[in-house]
Amino acid sequence: MGFTVTFWGVRGTVPCPMASHLEYGGNTSCIEVTAGDRTLVLDAGTGLRSLGKSLRARGINDVTLLLTHTHIDHINGFPFFEPCYNTDFSMRVMAGHCQGAHCIQSVMEKPMDSCLFPVPLQKLRASLVFEDFRPGATLDLGDGITVHTARLNHPGGGTGYRIDYDGRSFCYVTDTEHDPDRMDANVLGLIQGADLVAYDCSYTDEEFAGRRGWGHSTWREGVRLAQAAEVGRLCLFHHDPDHDDVRMKAIEAEAQQEWPQCFAAREGMQVDMAALATPKKGAEAAA
Repeated sequence: MGFTVTFWGVRGTVPCPMASHLEYGGNTSCIEVTAGDRTLVLDAGTGLRSLGKSLRARGINDVTLLLTHTHIDHINGFPFFEPCYNTDFSMRVMAGHCQGAHCIQSVMEKPMDSCLFPVPLQKLRASLVFEDFRPGATLDLGDGITVHTARLNHPGGGTGYRIDYDGRSFCYVTDTEHDPDRMDANVLGLIQGADLVAYDCSYTDEEFAGRRGWGHSTWREGVRLAQAAEVGRLCLFHHDPDHDDVRMKAIEAEAQQEWPQCFAAREGMQVDMAALATPKKGAEAAA
């Protein structure tokens, strides 16, 4: 029973397909999680386009898409997701930040309006099911996959995810702003004891000071949360588009000096959850 995490898009805000961003990648948020025979997708940024081609090549015709929220950089790959144009494909789309009239289906219809895109959502040939839930809910996806959720601090709302499978836990906590005076209890509860956490590390502390209210966090806060929650590994995620490869290398090196159990996500990187070495709880990660 395999449990892997593959990064198809690691960038925040806008895609940046430039030579200066090749090592870490320029596509916006999209992660593939394989749990046994099941495929989960976290967010639908521009990385979703390449993932779609890969799914078709591998003959994968059924996925569950979990959306943290629906700001443009997290859904702008959806109209270009090739599997949705085929009748043999099925997808369950789930989100926790939409309520009432603004249900997830109605929101996903908007970027495919005729004024913005030539193919409306209703013309997609795949079998699509849209489901809303409230953050804090536990989702039983079957086949031994349990997904815990938590509300995140982001303009318009957001949801963090914890995927538990085969004795391992992967958490996806992006697009959330921390309070410098106290740790976020929702995040701490979600990531407690997890083997791997991908966390919103958009800014340095110096950048964060001038960007309060934008809905993002820092790698230092990610380290503090990971240490407090006794996390195995921390993955720096949602890289700022102004952070080119040179800047990202410096940020990653500084973060690893602070806590060796962290690394920066790179487009194309795959993590085998079963192969992760989990430090003893309460011990320093370098031990």
